[in-house]
Amino acid sequence: MRRIRVLLAGATGRTGREVARYLVGQSDLQLVAALAREGAGGDLGDLAGPELAGVPVFAGLEEAYRAAAPQVWVDFTRAAAVEENLLLGVRLGLHPVVGTSGIRPEKLRELEAEAERVGVGAAVISNFSLGAMLLAQCAVQVHRWFPDVEIIELHHATKVDRPSGTALRLAERLGGEVPIHSVRLPGLMAHQEVLFGGDGEVLTLRHDALSRSCYGPGVATAVRKVQRLRRVVYDLEELLEEERPRRGVRKG
Repeated sequence: MRRIRVLLAGATGRTGREVARYLVGQSDLQLVAALAREGAGGDLGDLAGPELAGVPVFAGLEEAYRAAAPQVWVDFTRAAAVEENLLLGVRLGLHPVVGTSGIRPEKLRELEAEAERVGVGAAVISNFSLGAMLLAQCAVQVHRWFPDVEIIELHHATKVDRPSGTALRLAERLGGEVPIHSVRLPGLMAHQEVLFGGDGEVLTLRHDALSRSCYGPGVATAVRKVQRLRRVVYDLEELLEEERPRRGVRKG
């Protein structure tokens, strides 16, 4: 079996380490290179754990591409770094799988145009958790019956962007003018509530990410499927559409 060759940017960060560990455990994926601000020229095993030994670390995207020949570029860094590399990556033929939030809309429009021009697929997804995906799907359905809605997103104290990309994307799917309340406190990780108000009742949807390991399966799915695309997708469900179980037809 020919494995998909993956480059991971942000591999030494908290989310990046968890994603890296998940990727190296997949028999059909091969983590061939990492990008990191520190440790370039070294080994990822020395920076992020012995299970990642043998993965070379590079300072720049083009250098990593020339040396390791990745097919898919996974990014969990910062918006400024992603914006700097997006068009370059697509022009090199890399398929971006981006979990970094805060990318400016105009940069995404540039990515969409370039991806279409060169025929390269990309996934820019605010949350790779399967649970967060299901919350969004449920919220869209509930909103048909409960038009009055607000979002509360709660994250760890060091999260830079406010509101979170997850909340912004959900608000967009619900109609755009949904109020968002942001909480940043020690002890939290990543949590989202969607509150719907009705006549004499309130309906609440909530998702809690208790460990960054929850992002691994979604990222791996995106890596496997992004090469089939020729456009940019923004929701995990677009990549999972073909995997939805189909109810069998009862005979007799």
